[in-house]
Amino acid sequence: MQFQPSEIAKLSLVLWLARSLARRQDRIRDFSAGMLPHLLVLGMVAALLLAEPDFGTTVVLVCLTFALLFIAGARVTYLVCGAAVAAPIAAFLVWHSPYRLRRVLAFIDPWADPRGHGYQAVESLLAFGAGGTAGVGLGGSHQKLFFLPAAHTDFILSIVGEELGFLGVSTVLLLFGVLIWRGLKAAHNAPDPFGCYLALGVTLLFAFEALVNAGMALSLLPTKGMALPFLSYGMSSAVVSLLAAGILLSVSGGAGGFLKRPAGGLR
Repeated sequence: MQFQPSEIAKLSLVLWLARSLARRQDRIRDFSAGMLPHLLVLGMVAALLLAEPDFGTTVVLVCLTFALLFIAGARVTYLVCGAAVAAPIAAFLVWHSPYRLRRVLAFIDPWADPRGHGYQAVESLLAFGAGGTAGVGLGGSHQKLFFLPAAHTDFILSIVGEELGFLGVSTVLLLFGVLIWRGLKAAHNAPDPFGCYLALGVTLLFAFEALVNAGMALSLLPTKGMALPFLSYGMSSAVVSLLAAGILLSVSGGAGGFLKRPAGGLR
């Protein structure tokens, strides 16, 4: 039995951020007390994930942390400076990693090497193309018969596109849209700051993961091993997604209204 540590790291960071932001509401605009502690913890988590290595999850957690800091009311100047520091580091990690660089080059033009580095992207697009509007029928995919690598995990949306077509993919994305809307509504109705930030963090985590996975399958983003929550096969992703959904449900059961009251610099 195997378990991916980065899956636990994602949920753990969301829980810690929610607690920390709730405690530092009145100091969030101060760099040393409101911004720096979160960046230090993010840096430690990112270093561990990069050592795994898991570059995609690291990028997702960086975006999630910056989004929560922005929502909490952190100064935009600090966030822009942080992004300006993170961007060259990300570029360095891509440029000095042969397999990451190959993925970026394959993303730019997958048809330049359709049997090599661009193979996954090309086969994924062929799956969507074969599906058309209504698909070839549930269970009728040919790409999952060892033509498309990781068809049951990272590229499950491509198989949905082949078997259920544009209508099936649209339904999946619409359901994620409903999940995100309900998560934002739960955050809006949260009875306390911790519940508000926790619901926002879990919702943003689902949103970023779904966005990255769909973008990868549609060749709108470089290929990356990122599971699609609730659809991709895999114990780690399924267990953590269900835990996150349970946490979100526990917050949505509240009948408070923290955001209905003035709360510092909260956006």
